[in-house]
Amino acid sequence: SRRSWELARSLLVLSLCASPALLARHEQLLHLARKLLGQRLFNTLMKMTFYGQFVAGEDQESIRPLIQHNRAFGVGSILDYGVEEDLTPEEAERTEMESCSSALERDGCGVSKREKQFQAHRAFGDRRDGVTSARTYFYASEAKCDSHMETFLHCIEASGGASEDGFSAIKLTALGRPQFLLQFSDVLTKWRRFFHHVAAEQGKAGLAAVDTKLEVAALQESVVKMGIASRAEIEDWFTAETLGVSGTLDLLDWCSLIDSRTELSRHLVVPNMQTGRLEPLLSQFTEEEERQMTRMLQRMDVLAKKANQVGVRLMVDAEQTYFQPAISRLTLEMQRRFNVERPLIFNTFQCYLRDAYDNVILDVELARREGWCFGAKLVRGAYMAQERARALEVGYEDPINPTYEATSAVYHRCLDYVLEELKHNARAAVMVASHNEDTVRFTLRRMEELGLHPADRQVYFGQLLGMCDQISFPLGQAGFPVYKYVPYGPVMEVLPYLSRRALENSGVMKGAQRERQLLWQELKRRLCTRSLFHQPA
Repeated sequence: SRRSWELARSLLVLSLCASPALLARHEQLLHLARKLLGQRLFNTLMKMTFYGQFVAGEDQESIRPLIQHNRAFGVGSILDYGVEEDLTPEEAERTEMESCSSALERDGCGVSKREKQFQAHRAFGDRRDGVTSARTYFYASEAKCDSHMETFLHCIEASGGASEDGFSAIKLTALGRPQFLLQFSDVLTKWRRFFHHVAAEQGKAGLAAVDTKLEVAALQESVVKMGIASRAEIEDWFTAETLGVSGTLDLLDWCSLIDSRTELSRHLVVPNMQTGRLEPLLSQFTEEEERQMTRMLQRMDVLAKKANQVGVRLMVDAEQTYFQPAISRLTLEMQRRFNVERPLIFNTFQCYLRDAYDNVILDVELARREGWCFGAKLVRGAYMAQERARALEVGYEDPINPTYEATSAVYHRCLDYVLEELKHNARAAVMVASHNEDTVRFTLRRMEELGLHPADRQVYFGQLLGMCDQISFPLGQAGFPVYKYVPYGPVMEVLPYLSRRALENSGVMKGAQRERQLLWQELKRRLCTRSLFHQPA
């Protein structure tokens, strides 16, 4: 039967993924198989094995049977066009260095004043290196970004047609020049660090981010003494209209000062902690860079409007830490505009980051304060090895939690905080994107304790196609909203995606004997049942 074949394929593929010897040479083996078999037989072999396990089909038409099959078991689909450019490491490195530097830096006329974390580094130019569970986009041209936007639009439209409760996912590095994300992230990080520097001067170091409040009067004195602005200018910044009448401001108030909605953002400077000199907070862009930045924001706007039009929730994927402050801030701007009646835009929080919990509670508090609907996807994170190596090599603090156990603890802490918010706020929602059975059990237990019901559709679960079906399908059949990321695309064009899935499963399957045992038990049960019914009389 079809199910028996699927079980046998899953058992074979996941067992192969647990073999270090095979995985170490998987690219050479794929190349050899293609050479020996020819393209047609190679495609057939892939569809019977790895492609059939992790990819739904070649186009939106061919994936419909799988989507309908999953839906029959209560499992929704998040469509993901899995085609990736197969760049060599050298091509990826060259492209990254060009697209992450400003025109002045490339011409040698200016030295980057960004902190080294937010500068491009040739040794880490190929952002695919060490990353197994996330797709990487490299900037080629504005036309290529438009093409990526069209692909996302097709996925949003298809998700809207596939169900009344659809999701789609986008990556901001696909929509524009990454230089802008680096520069904006640098600005946001410096401004936030300046807040904590002033807080320490006021004797408030070590408090949780959401509990740290600066005395405005003392802050004004500090800023005037630093020579950042005159007393009259400072008083215009901190008005009752912007800050209320408490006489203090917290990190959310502080960050609003460099909001795109405030004119003073163009005049802000911060002290360089190494030199003690005041430096402009915002870098100057050339006219072409300004246009590229504007087009990136316009593409985001087009996607959000389409998602709103067809009733699909849009999840903005998290990326590397040197891009993430900008990605989160731009996502926040979309949430302010589109999460008015329901959580349409979901930000992604990487719980392997040391500051993940602070980021979650700050966003929840901002949503409460401004009256829009909080929406989040919680993940452990996809870039750990790369982030650690980059921090060590370039020379900045490792942003990652020290152990997997610490990351799991942060994930559960963030999730618990969000679930508590959901209990009191019916308009908030969370996607628990995890293959970890302990995390799923934790979520189900806390939902029961807090009185959060599956039918309320505030808590969603997400896993990748071909992985952890023993989690997804029981959840779906029990009435919980659960989704599979469903990649599709031609065989040869999704080979980079398949390579990552195989590598990711190597890590997962080494410690996940149980999934293979369950598959083997179900396959044996089916084979035994068939043999009983086919015994001669």
